[in-house]
Amino acid sequence: MSSAAVPADSVTFCADLVRSHDFPRYAASLFAPATERRALLALYAFNVEIVRVRDQVSQPLPGEIRLQWWTDMLSGQVHGSAEGNPVAAELLRAIRDFDLPVEPLSLLADEHQFDLYNDPMPTLTALEGYLAATCSALFALAAQIMAPPSEAAEHLARHAGLAQGIAQIISSLPRDAAHRQLFLPQQLLTSHDCSMEDVFAGKESANLDAVLEQLIGEAQQHLTTALSLLAEVPASARPAFLPLGQVRADLKRLSQPGRHPFTPQPSSRLRTLWTLWRASRSREFTK
Repeated sequence: MSSAAVPADSVTFCADLVRSHDFPRYAASLFAPATERRALLALYAFNVEIVRVRDQVSQPLPGEIRLQWWTDMLSGQVHGSAEGNPVAAELLRAIRDFDLPVEPLSLLADEHQFDLYNDPMPTLTALEGYLAATCSALFALAAQIMAPPSEAAEHLARHAGLAQGIAQIISSLPRDAAHRQLFLPQQLLTSHDCSMEDVFAGKESANLDAVLEQLIGEAQQHLTTALSLLAEVPASARPAFLPLGQVRADLKRLSQPGRHPFTPQPSSRLRTLWTLWRASRSREFTK
């Protein structure tokens, strides 16, 4: 598909979609050069479309059909309707221009089938597998847009995604619990004698605090490792990992004593921009 085949408003559509539904990644993309930014926004818009499926359907089957459309599109089984979809058109362009691998994109869509059901996340290992195929994959693909692929970037992406994903799960607990969706590993709930029904009821307890404290500790370890690995990737690749600045701020907020786990505490857009600007000038991203 030629660049001329992609309507100019597809670019705007993707930017608006990411800005509305994933502002931290949108803000991070502003620190990338224009050409790479367009591809990053296509990648992030694709992720938004996949993540939003859960909220757009009332039953799993229609959700699976929507996710299957994306995996079919990535395998080349969808033709005319793909070019008519602004996100698909931009994603195909990014895949072609930056030689992005299709398999992790398809796996990302497949992994989000978990979101369509109310099955609990069984173990911490299962959660790490889910986040590796989703959050970590996004970091790895973004890094490949910014610089040639490398083992160092893949290693960094894995830890970055695990840190970000765990932080997002803890932040989203009020919303997920209200929908009887459980991303907190059942294994940890059991080990800390915390009832799933208490979580769904929004009941605060020392047992739940212990579960969240353990998860925050896991995320902080992954974040520390990820930040230490930034020096091993080219400077041109580092903007792909700028969302780690927001992860660091989120984990600090989530670790505050007395925080109520079922009270949403979203960060303002201005604070997010300020956080990412400071991160872009920090030692980890500039040395």
